Amino acid sequence: MRRPLAVWLEDLCRIQSPLHAGAPSRPENQGANALASGCVSRRLTWAVILACLFFCEPLLAQDPASSPDKTWGIHFQSTLIGQGVLPFPAEYSGVNSLEPHGEVKDTISLDAIGNVRLWHGGEFSADVLVWQGYGLSKTVGVAGFPNGEAYRTGKTFPDAIVTRAYLRETISLAGKEDANAGQKADPGALQEGQRLILTVGHFPVTDVFDKNAYANNPRAQFMNWAFVNNAAWDYPANTLGITNGASAEIELHSWTARAGVFQDSRVANALRMDWNLLHAWSLAGELEKRHSFRGHPGAVRLLSYDTHAHMGNYQESLRDPHDIYAIGQRGYHSKYGFGINLDQEFRKDLGGFVRLGWSDGKNQTWEFTDVDRTASAGISLQGEAWGRPGDTAGVATVVNGISAVHRQFLAAGGIGITVGDGKLDYGKEAVLETYYSFAVGRGLSISPDFQFAEHPAYNRDRGPAAIYAVRFHWER
Repeated sequence: MRRPLAVWLEDLCRIQSPLHAGAPSRPENQGANALASGCVSRRLTWAVILACLFFCEPLLAQDPASSPDKTWGIHFQSTLIGQGVLPFPAEYSGVNSLEPHGEVKDTISLDAIGNVRLWHGGEFSADVLVWQGYGLSKTVGVAGFPNGEAYRTGKTFPDAIVTRAYLRETISLAGKEDANAGQKADPGALQEGQRLILTVGHFPVTDVFDKNAYANNPRAQFMNWAFVNNAAWDYPANTLGITNGASAEIELHSWTARAGVFQDSRVANALRMDWNLLHAWSLAGELEKRHSFRGHPGAVRLLSYDTHAHMGNYQESLRDPHDIYAIGQRGYHSKYGFGINLDQEFRKDLGGFVRLGWSDGKNQTWEFTDVDRTASAGISLQGEAWGRPGDTAGVATVVNGISAVHRQFLAAGGIGITVGDGKLDYGKEAVLETYYSFAVGRGLSISPDFQFAEHPAYNRDRGPAAIYAVRFHWER
């Protein structure tokens, strides 16, 4: 039996631009034209924008970071990810459960990034993000969530926001003789290896901390949250991963020390920030040592952090687990933790990474994802060996865990930012991810991706889940 056009269009729009769960369906004889127009217009708008950027390259040669003679630059990127999860066994589901019957979602983003050199060493940067789409199950159900481009706030129609607007000052710490030598080589460049970098404004904390050469960019590398950043670090950020704050970096040859202070959200993982700055703040510190192993570069980074926010306490909340969600509890609590981050090149075309993370796990996850312990590792291989040097293949695995009181909270029906099945038969969450990035040309790459999640959301009663994706990424 042929399906009515309106029903077919309704299903198509749910896949491309999901509606809220439980929304009533339209009658078959109403809304077909509106649905078709909405779906087509949204996709046509994106197609026109991306086509114009892809085939036209005005202004893109300007880059103040690469040439002292140029004072401004503008760059673009766009990433489209289509992702689905196959049906998997589940004895029960809760508010924050991954959909066990299978589903497909997509996300798309477009960034316009501008940089202006204000003076020697001074630069202002801004980034306008346009995004649309939803993560699987509205970005819940797995602590190591499989799509680094999915935000907790999904959008059926494109929305825009300023994600970066900050001032950066770079001050040379080189001696007079070295500084003069550096200026002779490049009059506009500051002496590398001995400098102080100050950043203040609106930007992601992860622009400065927890960087990694092989696992840091969901638009071109691994997509899972637990590979993009240290999953145990409940780093300060709003729903879109941005905050306000200031950081300082001192670079002395192969050593770099970083420190920063930032705002936290007013409620758990929300867009609005908490302006009670005496009680709500987050500190981060990192020490980095760069080295060379048999001529191949690598780095070791030690991270520490302390977050104060209106987060609830798990032990106190066991009397009423549902009271902790979103608004936290009365009074402010703190959370601290540590991380280790390593990357190492083994050959010119082969490198690997390791991350370890730990937090005290006593108080509510406030900003990122429900992880108190994490260990991840992976390798990345470029395609020189088979004649495609622009291609990259990667495979990585992560094991996530939570504290004992956090387990009790979830077992009692508590809800976190990304997990909460209503009950819990605890098991460590393990995720395996592999991807292959094909370099198509003109800045475009296409990456099939597969992830396998064992005990999603720490629950032995659910899963394992097989998650597949295709990513299209373009940048200029």
